[in-house]
Amino acid sequence: MPDETLTPAGDAPPPPEPGPGLARAAAVLLGLGPEAAGSLFRQLGEGELRLVALGAKGLRKQSPGAVPDALRSFVDAMESLGGDTLASDHLLREAAVKALGADAARAFDGTEPPPPPDEALGHVSHADPESLAMVLSHEQPQTVALVLSSLEPARAAAVVERIPEQHRADILRRMAVIDAVAPEVLREIGQALTSELKALVAGGMRKVNGKAVALEILRRCSAQQQGEVIAEIEKDSSQLAAELRGRLFTFDDLRTLSDRDLQTLLREIDTTKLAIALKGATPELKQKLLSNLSARAAEMLEDDLQAMGPVKLSTVETAQGEIAKLTQEVAQQGRITIVGANETML
Repeated sequence: MPDETLTPAGDAPPPPEPGPGLARAAAVLLGLGPEAAGSLFRQLGEGELRLVALGAKGLRKQSPGAVPDALRSFVDAMESLGGDTLASDHLLREAAVKALGADAARAFDGTEPPPPPDEALGHVSHADPESLAMVLSHEQPQTVALVLSSLEPARAAAVVERIPEQHRADILRRMAVIDAVAPEVLREIGQALTSELKALVAGGMRKVNGKAVALEILRRCSAQQQGEVIAEIEKDSSQLAAELRGRLFTFDDLRTLSDRDLQTLLREIDTTKLAIALKGATPELKQKLLSNLSARAAEMLEDDLQAMGPVKLSTVETAQGEIAKLTQEVAQQGRITIVGANETML
């Protein structure tokens, strides 16, 4: 059996002596300075870093002029590339692949054009406008603006139509100042929204009209209960409270009041405002209101209506809304009775 030189168990083999090439590489990195050298270190693997460390160790045994000499050799080598654009292109490709990855490098070197914004969004760009609007309703306005700006205009418009009106102005304002967006940002947003869209479909989520249901429930409550609920809502949102109040009892609902209650109410209404409101009333409601006025008051109101010229629809609606609100207030005071949907008068 031939003799073998064995390394004792547990002892690592001695490190190799650094060659002149490693020492020159370490000298160049040292000469480039900490910031540039740090950027290069991040591109090296563990094995390569060990070799550079060996080169740095070898520098200790060399003369003080090793670093300047190495830098001059490095500069001479770079200048020798000169007009060899093929070699330069190859070096750039290798650097891009190492730093960015193969996919990103293709976009970097121009062999692959950047994807259109809607493609960067992935499945989101083809999502149903209704579903996409539901998902976007939970996002920040700036995110919504980025997504909509990257969609095909007709699809974006369809989504905007399904977004609550009170948010549209802010979103459109932000969209108007967007002139560029990185595909990486859109891709990240698209992936997150795609997950939400899948969850929405998997969970069987559907659009509901909660406001209509809430109104139907309120209509089945007494006038006092309606007033208490709307007063609480008004603490958080005066706009929502006004909308609910306006839809809870409309001017046309005056026809449901008894003659006695209507007479009580008419004594509280300004005659000029009543005349404007009647410009948009149905013939049946107009007749009921006039029949509950005194003959003299009804005649004067008829004269006012005939003498009145054209009135803006918005003016008529405002007058009708104010009278409907007054009716609710008088009912909450207990002076008249608004018949609820589940109530029967005997």
